[in-house]
Amino acid sequence: MTRRPPIRAVVFDAGHTLLEMDYGELTAYLRSRGHDLGEATVRDAERRARVRLDVERAAQPTRERTGEGRYVRYLVEYLGITDDAERGAIAEWRRGFNAPIGLCHRADGEAATALQRARDIGLVVGVISNSNGSVRRALEGAGLAVHLQFVIDSSVVGVAKPDPRIFDGALAALGDIDPGRVAYVGDSAINDIGGATAAGLVPLQLDPFDDYAEFEHERIRSVHDVLDLV
Repeated sequence: MTRRPPIRAVVFDAGHTLLEMDYGELTAYLRSRGHDLGEATVRDAERRARVRLDVERAAQPTRERTGEGRYVRYLVEYLGITDDAERGAIAEWRRGFNAPIGLCHRADGEAATALQRARDIGLVVGVISNSNGSVRRALEGAGLAVHLQFVIDSSVVGVAKPDPRIFDGALAALGDIDPGRVAYVGDSAINDIGGATAAGLVPLQLDPFDDYAEFEHERIRSVHDVLDLV
């Protein structure tokens, strides 16, 4: 077995990796519309909808559509909500919540300590995110930006994952660090793992519930796990 060169830098996705969805707000909205749902149920349904869409997109030969409509449809399906008017209301509320950042604005419970540990052991740490120009503000609001040495937002640089060109900015910021010694951690098989692989980085999928067990790429359960590879 070939030994992998030591990792010298770790780059993270933002949403559903360093930042998690505000499931409390989503649950409160659903309950305000008469749906007797607990936060654990909402959290599970959202994860299942997101993974289902990602797996479908990974299997598609072309990906012109973003899949946002399918995401909400899958979410309400897993919540047991069948009314089309309710689906439309939920989609509209989601689009307007906390604009422009949206629902995914809370720091993952392990993110701050993992980022600080990475910096303490001498790793370069950054973020590459498909965003609408607001990811830096979201990371600042969550108290995570202080740990990062660079943040690359797809809307700012004009190219989005899985296009490997978005990783060029990170490699430029990293200077003489070889791509094969840069780990990229994200939750999406198509955007994160596909893009990082194409760019020559070391792809690590954050998959705490083994949703991607049938995939061959390397997976980790926690953002802390990447530090075990150093």
